[in-house]
Amino acid sequence: MLATRVARTRSSARRSSGTASGPKRAVSVEPSGKRMVTSRYMTPWRSNDRTSATTASRSPSTASPYLTRGGRLPIVATIVAGTASGVEVLDGDGTGHLSGQSCTALAAEGIHLWAVVADTTLMRGSTNGDWAPVAAIEGRRGRCLLPQDGGLFVGTDEAHLLRMTEGAVETVGSFDEVEGREKWYTPWGGPPDTRSMSASHGTIYANVHVGGIVRSTDGGQSWEPTIDIDADVHQVLAHPDNAGLVLASTAWGLARSDNGGADWSFHEDGLHASYSRAVAVSGDTLLVSASTGPRRGTAALYRRPLQGDPPFEKCAAGLPEWFPGNIDTYCLAAFGSTAAFGTEDGDVFRSEDEGRSWEKVAAGLPAIRAIVLR
Repeated sequence: MLATRVARTRSSARRSSGTASGPKRAVSVEPSGKRMVTSRYMTPWRSNDRTSATTASRSPSTASPYLTRGGRLPIVATIVAGTASGVEVLDGDGTGHLSGQSCTALAAEGIHLWAVVADTTLMRGSTNGDWAPVAAIEGRRGRCLLPQDGGLFVGTDEAHLLRMTEGAVETVGSFDEVEGREKWYTPWGGPPDTRSMSASHGTIYANVHVGGIVRSTDGGQSWEPTIDIDADVHQVLAHPDNAGLVLASTAWGLARSDNGGADWSFHEDGLHASYSRAVAVSGDTLLVSASTGPRRGTAALYRRPLQGDPPFEKCAAGLPEWFPGNIDTYCLAAFGSTAAFGTEDGDVFRSEDEGRSWEKVAAGLPAIRAIVLR
């Protein structure tokens, strides 16, 4: 077993939003012209900040979900959103693909996109469409995807791992034999899932919920555990350029390893609560989501420099003060200085400055399940 050392950092003083006269409210305009007002909302979890709230109200709109400026669609970097009812390409023309089919996982490989549709079908396409089924996931439900070395890893329910090569899908038997597997669990008593995956510099990291992060340095031939299982990891992210740098969103805040998972430190200073589900790196900036718990609590997005250990700062410009639900696993993505995230309510936000400021680029889509930047 890989020996893992853990360090925890905690805040001595928690940050608080709002003013003495009450919380500020963020006001945005729907395509219909009606105003959407968001104020603060709160449910209990391991919270670092005392907040109070009212729920947001929203007027239904039959207009296009893609927000416009002066009657024209904005020119933006392509954002691909997997939703509860298809794949949406937010590239200025409002293109939608696989309409009516739930996209449960989404990943990019070069100019191509991979998707798990309706839990059980692997499909390949692009931002121009051309989607076609490639293989069936028999006896399992697909949860996450990782293109790797000419093949495709598929994480599934009940904490299994499949690999597809040349259209054939096979079980990765070594994943079923990883040390400590018998200790994996879920808080509700059901079987765990393989929730997220990432790879960099020849090492593959697979996150099991709840089962920590296991890694393979030989292309999936063998696996070893790394992080404390009870950290409750929701997403793992290996930095593509910095060998050994691995990040994870957990119930204990952000987890970080600089040596491929041999040692982990946990960081929550500046967060209003420690529960985190999504992580991304935009340029030299680290982005994480945080909320007061797993079931529709007060949520927000935070940023801090990738290097060093300063407190997190709440992303505020262009965003509601709080979100009523988690910014979920794979629903936050970044490429260079561009970042984007989507919500359960079907809104998509985009930043061009590493998360300093944001704009809403889509509203009223089906629930967002994954975001990819192209």
